[in-house]
Amino acid sequence: MNTLPIVVLTSAIHPDEHARLAQAAEVRVAADARPDTLKAAATEATGIIVRNPLPADLFDHAPHLKGVVRHGVGLDMIPVEAATRHGVMVANIPGSNTTSVVEYCLAAMLHLRRRLAVVDGMLRQQGWAPARAFGEAGGELAGAVCGIVGVGAIGGRLAAVAQALGMRVLGLTRRPESLPPGVQAVDKPTLMRESDFIVLACPLNEQTRGLIDAGALSLARPGAVLVNVSRGPVVDTGALLAALKEGRLGGAALDVHEVQPLPADSPVFGDPRLLLTPHLAGTTTASLRSMSRGAVDEMLRILRGEPPLNWVNREIAAAARPA
Repeated sequence: MNTLPIVVLTSAIHPDEHARLAQAAEVRVAADARPDTLKAAATEATGIIVRNPLPADLFDHAPHLKGVVRHGVGLDMIPVEAATRHGVMVANIPGSNTTSVVEYCLAAMLHLRRRLAVVDGMLRQQGWAPARAFGEAGGELAGAVCGIVGVGAIGGRLAAVAQALGMRVLGLTRRPESLPPGVQAVDKPTLMRESDFIVLACPLNEQTRGLIDAGALSLARPGAVLVNVSRGPVVDTGALLAALKEGRLGGAALDVHEVQPLPADSPVFGDPRLLLTPHLAGTTTASLRSMSRGAVDEMLRILRGEPPLNWVNREIAAAARPA
């Protein structure tokens, strides 16, 4: 008779880390990410490692659940308040994909400023002279202004790299006193007006939902580019497309989208000034292994009856203390 606790993976993790977890638990990978599938998988689970959004009512169907661990950083895939009400610990893995996301931001900024993919296509199809002429209109990062919305682990690392490249860095954050050296605290209108690059690295919450709307985009410096590695609903996609069409922005890189996966008929596919990627800024071979390792470490702590190191709803512990 199997007495091992059951841990559900909403999607597969790194095989080496799967094998390590399987030494302490019966590991089950959900057949798909549909809400009913995940709720059915959770009925016997002691723990869940999260790579897909959990249904809001999942905890009503998981009587044995002790903890859920986000395979990554963002907590919007987990209904944290519901978990807390049910006494389920929630943990994430801060810093596990910071390098990957920062490198994506730099790649996107260079792509939008130098347009190398367009130059390559012109060289192949139109020849040397047209491609060279087009490429001469590209700009440099040095001397440009990088405005970062959300200067946490990712935004802070990006700020350091941007400064090393000779960029001036502005930061929009709820805690200006926490900004790293060299980053100037500004409000949203100032950041939009002065930034050549606007990088969104903030969490999704009620304060940031729709943060970059038509009003904000109307303030953008002509030719500015936007890079979104936060969450899709931070940007009003319709307003962004209008700003591109009207020439108020020079381009944008969207790794996250209001609806994921992107529908085949999404209007974003019609604008060549958009760099579109399928929510992969934080995923490289190195970061995937790091996230899997961290998630398994935290899940093993939970299975041993220990608190996770990155326990995000510690109010459970406070509520459990005797008066």
